[in-house]
Amino acid sequence: MVKNQIIVTSVVSQGLGVRATAKKYGVSPAWVSTLVKRYRAEGPSAFEPRSKRPKSNPLATPPDVEDRIIELRKELLEIGADAGADTIHTHLEREGVTAPSISTIQRILTRRGFVTPAPKKRPRSSYIRFEAELPNECWQSDMTHWHLDDNTPVEIVTFIDDHSRLVLSIRAFPTTSMESVRRLFHHTCAIFGTPASVLTDIQDRWRPNTSDAVRPAA
Repeated sequence: MVKNQIIVTSVVSQGLGVRATAKKYGVSPAWVSTLVKRYRAEGPSAFEPRSKRPKSNPLATPPDVEDRIIELRKELLEIGADAGADTIHTHLEREGVTAPSISTIQRILTRRGFVTPAPKKRPRSSYIRFEAELPNECWQSDMTHWHLDDNTPVEIVTFIDDHSRLVLSIRAFPTTSMESVRRLFHHTCAIFGTPASVLTDIQDRWRPNTSDAVRPAA
């Protein structure tokens, strides 16, 4: 910006010719003429940085086409028809209008407030999977409803070691009761030892009492 001011000053104030100024400052005569003309039209503001963006976008959707897209959206909604971007695109083509792409129509509808953008999906990195660091640190217990081949309903109870994902025990009961779960837990502890805690889908993590578990004999 300072160099442009000096170039203009050389021509306007010092009376140096355009070609001589161009040669002196290593620019083209056309650029010198442009700066001088800009200065005479705009004054000192001519030296402010200018945006390099084009004044118009040749690929932009014409305003009348964009307005027709909105009109079609409203008309289709009023009659209860599908009013998506692909349908609007089809109607524009039938009317002989040079239709923008379906994605462009979708962006126009979104920008004009006719479509609510879908919320972004939670990134996988945000999910932290719980996993016990050691065997028997935590067991997971679950109950699944199932039907046998003869359509008899049963409830399947499982105990899984959260560290190794090993199925420690699995048993089907006609109806699951606290006592049946307790007996299965005792049996599993007698084989694999007592876990430090148990996690179920029914209640929060709990620590079994020594009376609930039977450690295997040494």
